[in-house]
Formats: sequence, structure tokens, C-alpha cells
Amino acid sequence: MIENNKMKIEVWSDVACPFCYIGKRHYESAISKFADANNIELEWKSFQLDPAIPEDLNGKQSVSAYLSASKGMTLDQVAQMTVGVTEMAKNAGLSLDFEKAVAANTFNAHRIIQKAKTKGLGDAIEEAFFKAHFVDGLDVADKEVLMSIGEKTGLSKEEINDALSNDEYAYMVQQDIMESRNIGVRGVPFFVFNRKYGISGAQPVEVFTNTIEKSYTEWRKDNPVITLEVNEGPACTTDGVCD
Repeated sequence: MIENNKMKIEVWSDVACPFCYIGKRHYESAISKFADANNIELEWKSFQLDPAIPEDLNGKQSVSAYLSASKGMTLDQVAQMTVGVTEMAKNAGLSLDFEKAVAANTFNAHRIIQKAKTKGLGDAIEEAFFKAHFVDGLDVADKEVLMSIGEKTGLSKEEINDALSNDEYAYMVQQDIMESRNIGVRGVPFFVFNRKYGISGAQPVEVFTNTIEKSYTEWRKDNPVITLEVNEGPACTTDGVCD
């Protein structure tokens, strides 16, 4: 039996988006119960909810204060807005702390995510950035924080510095954002299954389950498993044995 490729699921996300964190958990719950999960590849795509956030806030402004100032809301209104999100997160097994979360421009975090993807660490570093922002209250725009998260995830200092200084990774981020506009993404998370079906937002687990099953069934029809009837004979194997 030969598996010639995998079905791809792409998700546009921002590490400062609580629904992206929740959507990640809902997707993980659905895929963990899917029998052919090994034949599915998840790719994280960059998206910035607010690229206008100054890069020099240095962790001095809370997310609540920033939203209040930028959206013209009172702090009470912001607090009320986050109550439902916090409860939804709790139901997904997450404990978000909006009182600790600080406003941060996420562009450099996305550069490091792009680097991590080339090392097969995309999912791990997304998880690390979500936790840093929403649970630990770290400034994900701070270079020391970026270095720490990158290293703990498996990147070297040299690789992290390369991601932050090499325009190639900035270009990758911008390309993801441009692609999101081209396919009509207006908010995140936005999941695309086999370039045929989309899920916008942190939909319930059953929506992910149904979409995975539907898209995979169609993909498998177009990409059947190759089964060979083999006649065995004398041969040499990769471990150096010839018989």
C-alpha cells in the first residue's frame, strides 16, 4: 500500500486572537477522533487582526486598555465583551486571562512562525505563542520573549535571528495575508479544507468533524491508496542486506 500525499487543511490565524486559540482546540478535538488523521496535514497561515498596533508598546498597555482606546469603548464594555469569550474558552479546556494579556504587534511573531514551519514546528510554536499571550501575559512583540519561545519550541538562536532579520520571512507573512484577502477572509480563525470547504470562526467541534469527514472522503476519491500485488525475489535492502 502506497500513500502518495496528504490532504491539506490551512488555517489563517493571529496569535492575539482568542477565537483562534479556541478554534485550535475544537479542531484538535475533532481530528483526534478521525481514523485517517495521519493522512491530513495542517498548515498555519499568518494573519494580523490589527497591524496598526505600535511596535514599541513594550508590554505597557493591556489588551483591555488598548481596545478601549482604539475602539472607543469603556473598560466595562471591554470586560463584558470578554466574559463570553472566557466562558467559551473554558468549555474548550482553556483558561484565558485577559487581565494579564498585553497589547502587542504580532508581525515578528509571525516571522518566527514562518521559520518554525520550515522545521516542522508550526503547530508547536502556535501553541506556545497562544499560551504566552493569553495565559502568561507575555509581550509577544518583545525580542527576549520571542527568543525564549522560539528556543523552547526547538529553534536555535541563529534561526530565530534569521527569521527576524531576513526579509524572506517578512515576505512569507505578507504573502499569507495577501492570499487571505484573495480568498475572502475577513476574520480569523479561517480554516480551508482541501481548497474546497471553509470554516470561519471557532465553530463547534461537530462542525469540524463533519467538514473533515466530508472533505477527506472527496479527497480520497481523487487520491486513492495505491495497492500493489508484489512478487518477491532476491533483492538488496537499505540496511545493507542482500539475499
